[in-house]
Amino acid sequence: MGDKKLHVAMYPWFAMGHLIAFLHTCNKLAERGHRISFFVPVQTLQKLQAFNLYPDRIAFIPINVPHVDGLPPGTETTTDVPFPLHSLLMTAMDLTRPAVGQALRELKPDFVFFDFTHWMPELLHELDMGIKSIHYCIISPATIGYLSTPERNPTEKLPTAADLMLPPPSFPASSITLRTHEARGLVAVLLKEFGRGMTFMQRQFLSFSGCDAIAFKTCREMEGPYSDYIETQYKKPVILAGSVVPETSTTELDEKWAKWLEGFEAKSMIYCAFGSECILKIDQFQELLLGFELTGLPFFAALKPPMGAESIESALPEGFEERTRGRGVVYGGWVQQPLFLRHPSVGCFVTHCGSGSLSEALVNECQLVLLPNVGDQIINARMMGCDLKVGVEVEKRDLDGLFTKEGVAKAVEAVMEDGGELAEEVRSNHAKWREFFSGQGLGNSYLDSFEQKLHKLLE
Repeated sequence: MGDKKLHVAMYPWFAMGHLIAFLHTCNKLAERGHRISFFVPVQTLQKLQAFNLYPDRIAFIPINVPHVDGLPPGTETTTDVPFPLHSLLMTAMDLTRPAVGQALRELKPDFVFFDFTHWMPELLHELDMGIKSIHYCIISPATIGYLSTPERNPTEKLPTAADLMLPPPSFPASSITLRTHEARGLVAVLLKEFGRGMTFMQRQFLSFSGCDAIAFKTCREMEGPYSDYIETQYKKPVILAGSVVPETSTTELDEKWAKWLEGFEAKSMIYCAFGSECILKIDQFQELLLGFELTGLPFFAALKPPMGAESIESALPEGFEERTRGRGVVYGGWVQQPLFLRHPSVGCFVTHCGSGSLSEALVNECQLVLLPNVGDQIINARMMGCDLKVGVEVEKRDLDGLFTKEGVAKAVEAVMEDGGELAEEVRSNHAKWREFFSGQGLGNSYLDSFEQKLHKLLE
């Protein structure tokens, strides 16, 4: 049975972070000879071609995104619209159910991996073809355990901000708690309509409750207790795919940046990046940069222009460019993050704590400064900073979540300080995890187990 090649269909939420994360997993499965049918919006398909390492085994299935009133024509992914319109995109995705059902009837896969389309398990039951549904969650088990288990059942009682400040009663022992501003922000997101007539929390709860198994891209060594908690809560198998870090890039850093970075001493540089969808308010954007200036260290910040600003240049603090010329760059374009993180000059990574960025950081030597913005990033930051102690979180005010330039500089200096007690502890812990994730055969052993558990679900 274990030798049988599987046919897996993929239907992730139409956000580039989700599409690409699912595709990384597709590459790992295709490498082992399994066949993948990957549903993707028509115009977005070409953006994903470059990430498909096995085009002979991974077939993109184009899907038309139905028009929904309020969405600009041609909207396909979350990058096409601002956050307040994501709910309408979810409604459009829900309307693809008949087309997806028809395609699955013809494709006859063994499994469908999905995340936000809560109706997928029900659809597969209706098809009555023995296709198994896997909720493949790119958010960490710690986050799901904290926010979205039956102990927080939204059909029985809607959670309040006060409820979310502490973990659910049976949550594993950990240091994870939320601050006032974080709990308020998360309650607002969880109870916001996400698709027609349904909150985000209800959708998540139904997705986890209805599927045949739940899968995460993480390791037992890092998140075992949280995975076990979810398995107990939902009473269904939780299977782990390992960290699924993309293959190391064979390309080289752009010559312009490589040359600039070479001008600085080893491990002296701050690299900061907040992902493609994190946009700061202008006052926080400026505090962050002034914090870097305050350290006196060279820095490279890859950031989107802040809210209301047309360009990076127009949003810089007064006189900042002149004062930091030659040692600081603030850049609004795309950069080769894995290559920056590996560069000998980079000693510190200031991150928004997206799971992809953290995975990339843990296999490199630069020290972590944690500055979460929204959602699962907050729980990720607590886990990294408090549980695993592999980074230092920037202090924020409890009620409004604002941070200061002094707070930024203090966190950077804490991880960069030679001989400092905190720096040594963080460095030592980070080195242990780097060694673990770099270990030969780790990814393969997790994928072996992942395959075996998928086969077992078909028995």
